[in-house]
Amino acid sequence: MKNLYDVQQLLKQFGIYVYVGKRKWDIELMSLELKNLHKAGVVDDQTFVKAQLVLRHEHHEEEKREK
Repeated sequence: MKNLYDVQQLLKQFGIYVYVGKRKWDIELMSLELKNLHKAGVVDDQTFVKAQLVLRHEHHEEEKREK
């Protein structure tokens, strides 16, 4: 899992499509959905950690762009 597209594809496997309209909000919603999948035991720990790292990085980059 290397980029936001990979995380989107992971969520898509579970029928979760995220598009709010603003990239930062999309990333935040993807993080919530991923946490719910992990809590439900559908996503393993290693995949969860990798996806969360990607989402945190992308969220940080979006915050830098907004400033």
